[in-house]
Amino acid sequence: MSQHAPEARAAEFETFPPLERYTDFQRPVYLLLGLPFDAIDMATAVDQIATAARSGRRFFLSTPNLNWLITCQRDEAFRNSVLQSELSLPDGMPVVWLAKLLGLPLRQRVPGSDLFQRLRAKPISVHFFGGPPGFAGQACENLNRSGDPMRCKDHLSPGFGGVEEMSDPATLNAINASGADFLVVALGARKGQAWILRNLDRLRIPVVSHLGAVVNFVAGSVARAPGLVGKLGLEWLWRIKEEPGLWRRYWGDGLGFLAYLFRHGLPALILSRRAPSRAGELEVITDTQGLLDLRLSGFWGEAGLKPLREALTNLNSRPRAVRLDLGGVSHLDSAALGLLALLRGHQLRHQQPLSCVGPSSALRRRLAHFGASYLLEPLTPAERL
Repeated sequence: MSQHAPEARAAEFETFPPLERYTDFQRPVYLLLGLPFDAIDMATAVDQIATAARSGRRFFLSTPNLNWLITCQRDEAFRNSVLQSELSLPDGMPVVWLAKLLGLPLRQRVPGSDLFQRLRAKPISVHFFGGPPGFAGQACENLNRSGDPMRCKDHLSPGFGGVEEMSDPATLNAINASGADFLVVALGARKGQAWILRNLDRLRIPVVSHLGAVVNFVAGSVARAPGLVGKLGLEWLWRIKEEPGLWRRYWGDGLGFLAYLFRHGLPALILSRRAPSRAGELEVITDTQGLLDLRLSGFWGEAGLKPLREALTNLNSRPRAVRLDLGGVSHLDSAALGLLALLRGHQLRHQQPLSCVGPSSALRRRLAHFGASYLLEPLTPAERL
């Protein structure tokens, strides 16, 4: 088992065709504080990940919590990493509470640590990458001694260098050589997400996720909160007990959350109660090899998204520039905004242009209250995470 990156540096990356990747524009996604969240339960998430692991299909999982929500307001690259994920799950009760306040169907949190615990009952293999020195190795050993169907193929502790330093050919070739189904990254959320997106096309492991606390939990260095504590939304208190240094982060996140709630959350709640005007209509102006030009008008809510979903699904077989004319749009609800977030992630991934033209001042204010003003910013082919 590898504890550090191999001393002998590989001269170049081992090259393979990229794993199959598909943007599911049918996902039940809702935008909350600028990030898309999938409204699925734990069992469905486990099934999707296990299926991707068996099929060898690329599956990038993100698990945003309150800290992610606050950080993504000021860190575009971090936010873009979530937009490009195949699944985005609410990891934390504050996310669920805010969703309930806005009437969104995010009924339960799906924490990354609990998700991994459920996946241990599946016959899939993992590779642990990151964590404090020695923790990944201990987690690998503990997992293989547990008797669970999940097995650890290998582990790697890259130290505390930068993303570029951890992305050298020797490191990535060593990870790929493990032949694991699931790469668990533990580098700190921002660095971990950046490392994943930088290297995703070169990784042969189908399922990839930053689950920083999982390595600590499996290694036994930090105890998981009892189930009742999590159900009551008090897991943050348990984490502070286990890791006292976290209190500063939680304090800052709490203040940021309250500020957002009063500045944007309550106005968004009022706007969400507004009765719909004319139902949304979609017109495809042109659909050529080089441009998908769409004109939207009226009220765009969850019930009327089918034609837009179908138009965007065609981008999977033929990635190209997209232009959205929003001049006639009176309203976009959280589901419609979530779909636009998936579109932006798709265009980022494929380095394709995206532009939104003609939004009214009222629509701009609405997007601002949802933390989604960035959806109106143009993308050019040169822009990537």
